[in-house]
Amino acid sequence: MLTLLKQIFTWWNRDTFGTMLQTIFYGKLAGQDSFGNKYYESRNGKRWVIYSDEIDASKIPVEWYSWMHFTHNKIENNHILQKYDWQKPHQSNLTGTDQAYYPNKNKDGIEKKYKSWKE
Repeated sequence: MLTLLKQIFTWWNRDTFGTMLQTIFYGKLAGQDSFGNKYYESRNGKRWVIYSDEIDASKIPVEWYSWMHFTHNKIENNHILQKYDWQKPHQSNLTGTDQAYYPNKNKDGIEKKYKSWKE
């Protein structure tokens, strides 16, 4: 019951009830990425994504991002985009987490090139 209420009234927990109805009645599945996100398209050309877990736009891989924004690529022709050995796997935005990138990071933490005048 709580899950149904969360789905009806919150937009930050996957898809809402309205999006689910729109997907059932008007959506045609265009594909699924390696993260489990599903991509849909309507007859009039509207495109949307149903995220597999937490909603975060940075979790969309590059090839599906270009599909969502109507940039021509191989997915439109129903081909799987080939990945090369030198390409790194897609990562979502890690800002604010322990895995975030800091250019001057050492074992003790973040190394600053300045000192705060209030300490």
